[in-house]
Formats: sequence, structure tokens, C-alpha cells
Amino acid sequence: MSEITETQKKAPLGACASILLAATLWGIIGLWNRRLMAGGFSPTDIVVVRNFGGMALLAVIFAVKNRSVFRVKREHLKYFFGTGVISVVLFTMCYFTCQKLCSLAVASILLYTAPSFVVVLSAVLWKEPVTKKKLLALLLTLVGCALVCGVFSGGLTVTLTGILLGLGAGFFYALYSVFGRYALAHYDSMTVTVWTFLFAGPASLMLAPGSRTLGPALSRPDMWLTAAGLVVFSTVLPYIFYTKGLSRVEAGQASIMASLEPVVAALAGILVFGEPMSAATGAGILCVLAGVVILR
Repeated sequence: MSEITETQKKAPLGACASILLAATLWGIIGLWNRRLMAGGFSPTDIVVVRNFGGMALLAVIFAVKNRSVFRVKREHLKYFFGTGVISVVLFTMCYFTCQKLCSLAVASILLYTAPSFVVVLSAVLWKEPVTKKKLLALLLTLVGCALVCGVFSGGLTVTLTGILLGLGAGFFYALYSVFGRYALAHYDSMTVTVWTFLFAGPASLMLAPGSRTLGPALSRPDMWLTAAGLVVFSTVLPYIFYTKGLSRVEAGQASIMASLEPVVAALAGILVFGEPMSAATGAGILCVLAGVVILR
């Protein structure tokens, strides 16, 4: 493990680029989500489409291209249960429930406590160093995310249950980097990604038992292309790129760099949907970018 840690400390440029590309693709998810919700999809329906669609796409591709990714040891299934169910599914359940109880800005910033959890867990589990540079980057990205999400704009709704669920979302979100790191010690990044969705796809169906909106929404042909964009560009590809980067970068560093996601989301809102850009948003973007640059 010491040799892996030494390699990860160097934060190879290619691995950093993979993580930042993943964050960018996650950040444009609003381009698909807004159109889907306008077409009748509920947020829960979108989760099912993402995870089940991602599972179906990866299963078909690798059933034809490389079936070796399906061969894993039984004792390692616990890692993929961790990435797929405990992380992907549970963080989504907590996050959406938090959004119902608190303001969206509060839910968003609580989700982005994830890097803090990853840094602490990585220090405990793998003795990853908690350096001053990493702490500064963590602080900058956390403040930046808060500014971008509008936490300091006032008029926020906060409940104790909502806060606990938001922190739960951040914690479960963080666990992808933890379980993923364990899985990557035995398998390549593609195998980890495929098995994550083999677990997340069926488990996500629990989010929408007897959904009254998913069937009618999927019956519209014009929604299929948008759903495909969501599955390919903001689900499968970013998880592939993030997992690939995670195989060569410290888990804490990877999670902090992925904080670029809300910055991209804010820019997409400004450029595509004409949303106003406030001074706080601009300052938040600069904070997050500074944190990412410091890590590199």
C-alpha cells in the first residue's frame, strides 16, 4: 500500500484531468434534468433512469466487448455493494429528501461536505497525509461551493432532520471514493464502474415503487434522447473517468477536485439558461478553482 500511496501523492496530470472531466460532466446534469422534469419526470424517476439506464448500457457494451469485467470474486462483492447501493443509491435518497425539507442551497452545500469526510476517512484508513495544502484546498472549495450555491444569500429554510439527511448525503457520497479505493486494489476502473451499476440499477428501483409518473414520461419518444444524454454523458462517462482518476490519485484529493461540479453547474445555468451571475457566484467559482489548482 505504501507504493500506491507514493504514486498517488504525485497526483499525475492525466488522473487529475480524468477527475476534472468527470466533475464537468456531472456539472452539466441540469441540461438533461430540466428537460426531463419539464417532460413529466419526477426527481426520483430521474434517479431510476440514471442508475438503471447506466446498468443496461454498461451491461450491453461489455457483454459484447469484454465479458471479463463480469468475473469477480464473491468475497469482493461487498465493495460493489458499497459503491452501488450504500453510496450511489443512499446518497441520492438522503439528498432528495433533504431538498424537500430544506432550501436547495442548504441541501447542495451539505452534499459537498463529502470531501471533508473523504479526507478524514482516508487519513484513518490509509494514513493519507492531511497536509496544510490539502486543508487549504478543502476550505477554499467548501467556501466556494457555499457561495456558488447561494448559502449566504439569505431566506434559507433549515430543519434539523434536513441537516442530518444532508450530512448523510455528503457521507454516503464520500463513500464512493472509499469503497472504490478498496475495489481498485483488486480490479481495474472499468470493472469497478460496471459492478457499481449492476448493484445501483436494481437497488434504485426501491426509490420509485409504483411510480405514477415514470411510465407516462417514458412513453414520450422525444424524452428518450434526453434520457440517453443523461445516462451517457452525466452518468456512465463521469463515473468511468472519476474511477479511473481515483485509481491513481489520493481519495481525498480526488474528492476535493470533484468539487468543480457545482461550478460547472452554475456556469451551465448562466450560459444556457440565462441565469444571473452574482458577485458571490463569481467569488465562489474563483475559490473552487483556486482549491483545485493548489492540489495540483
